[in-house]
Amino acid sequence: MTRSTREAGKGPAGIGQEATVPVPAAAGGGPVSHAIFRLARLHRMFAGQLLRRIGLHPGQELVMMHLWELGPQRQTDLVRLMDSDAATMTRTVRRLEQAGFVRRRPSPTDKRASLIEPTAASHALRRQVEQVWSHLEALSTSGLTDDERTAALRTLERLEQNLVRAAAEGADEGETAGGVGAAGADGEE
Repeated sequence: MTRSTREAGKGPAGIGQEATVPVPAAAGGGPVSHAIFRLARLHRMFAGQLLRRIGLHPGQELVMMHLWELGPQRQTDLVRLMDSDAATMTRTVRRLEQAGFVRRRPSPTDKRASLIEPTAASHALRRQVEQVWSHLEALSTSGLTDDERTAALRTLERLEQNLVRAAAEGADEGETAGGVGAAGADGEE
């Protein structure tokens, strides 16, 4: 059963804005997590719309940012930098290569590896990517004061640190959060 959209968007004290999607009752124990889900969905949607105009898909611009900043990288280094997986990075690099934004060249230090490097065409794209990110930032933080933006960034960084720490501790099944491990996930002991 879901609560109404108006009711679902309210915090515990009844404050806040309407949610953009209905909040299932089962998500009631995770209002922050559901808000993050909704925010990430909308952010990715707007990023996709803006990036499509310049010939990129979400995530590709981040790979390009690293290449512009750091220069040629091995694909394994891009996987690490992006906290991605090898298959996703292979597809991303292949698509960027097909679009003419990156090229591969043999690594001078490791004959088994190749380096991914930005092309001249991608350097022309850099200013457009910067403009897209500035526009996305303006859309996302519209109406916030400088202090509110700073506080929001601090909060998001803290949430990220919490999840990084939990992943490092192996708490990926909620064992520390709700006492439900793999054995009790279906309600039976």
